Amino acid sequence: MEQSVDIVVVGAGIAGLVAARELTRAGLEVLVLEARDRVGGRLLNADLPDGSPIDVGGQWVGPTQHRIHELIRELGLETFPTHTAGRHIAELGGTRSEYTGAIPHIDPRTLADIVRARSRLDRMAAAIPPDEPWRAADAERLDSQTFETWLRRAAWTRRGRAYFRSVTEAVFAAGPEDLSALWAGFYIGAAGGLDALIDTAGGAQQDRVVGGAQAIALAVARELGERVVLDSPVIGIEWSDAGAHVRSHRGVVSARHVVIAVPPPLASRISYSPGVPGDRDQLVQRMPMGRVIKINVVYPEPFWRTDGWSGQANSTSRPLGTVFDNTPHEGGPGVLVGFLEGRHADAGARMTAEDRHALVLEDLAGYYGPRARDPLAVIDHDWAGEEYSRGCYGAFATPGTLTRFGEHLRRPVGPLHWAGTETATEWAGYMDGAVESGKRVAAEIARPDRQGPVRA
Repeated sequence: MEQSVDIVVVGAGIAGLVAARELTRAGLEVLVLEARDRVGGRLLNADLPDGSPIDVGGQWVGPTQHRIHELIRELGLETFPTHTAGRHIAELGGTRSEYTGAIPHIDPRTLADIVRARSRLDRMAAAIPPDEPWRAADAERLDSQTFETWLRRAAWTRRGRAYFRSVTEAVFAAGPEDLSALWAGFYIGAAGGLDALIDTAGGAQQDRVVGGAQAIALAVARELGERVVLDSPVIGIEWSDAGAHVRSHRGVVSARHVVIAVPPPLASRISYSPGVPGDRDQLVQRMPMGRVIKINVVYPEPFWRTDGWSGQANSTSRPLGTVFDNTPHEGGPGVLVGFLEGRHADAGARMTAEDRHALVLEDLAGYYGPRARDPLAVIDHDWAGEEYSRGCYGAFATPGTLTRFGEHLRRPVGPLHWAGTETATEWAGYMDGAVESGKRVAAEIARPDRQGPVRA
């Protein structure tokens, strides 16, 4: 493959596909190079025993995620609400609570601690500029500490701290000791607050895509047609102010601009000649991926609904700390989805599949009784094991990263432009953030006042 185009897009996840779609609509010649044999990036459908699709990657969309909802509508796709009717389960510090509504029944001292710390967290997050978090008034102090250090000062009770560890693992697929407090605050603020991140009804887990979220990527790829080339991992980019030569296993493509729409750790694995500026390289070295194993457990029917459960459960002590009803839109078969996140994913990845599944079924039985031990199938996916993901849900910044190198998160380098949900200013880490980044980078290239490549 030896050809010349206006734009090469590296990566056929939502960010790259949206960028390609926008640039194609602007009249530019675009080629998308995707390393895998499929499109979708961190969106992926698998098959249930009856052949219907089930999400094994990203899947939820929330009511304030306007960009992804607009794209879904444009593509003629539909959403449906996550099942929430019935009693939820919360296990906090060894105490089980069965409840309806938004707040579990916990002791007053712990509840007051959580409410106070959450209020402080939301205030901190709201004060961080989402486009330039490194310019927050308290940026240096926040970025010099882990999120765990910040939480230990904000939450005073043992159960309160356990609650925030569980929330951190569920949101970032990492422990609070892994990430910068500034990154945590930025991320929460970019979503509009902690409630928006962790709630189901009214929050980020409210709705699902009929046919699975990968249907979004598949639909955009169909629009782009032969502009999307699979099985083409980019291994090197030679660039100058005049443009770039992009090298994959299929050959070399010349372009005036290159959109790199892969997670920061994967962007760092491409060989650049000349090398990118040191500050850009230092940035991506300090942005690892979270780690999660997503597990769909399939039953003949959603028996928990008959028993009065919503299918939503959380625990600060079980490895399978977050569970949702993931039954398809049609109402069957019944599916519970759970997550091994952060340190639990580390341990789960070292187990045999049989031992890992036994662990998951034991936790589900602890939530919902012995019927949970007898599924039709268990479908799990370790995102850290994927060569072209190396983790999920997204990359995060370690302490000291944003204040030292954050300005290079979106700053183009010659003809090289950076997309991906981690670069978003709203709903970073989510599909909505990916759409934002794809549109932003397309505007960088296609707007009328842009006569040449942006210099570093």
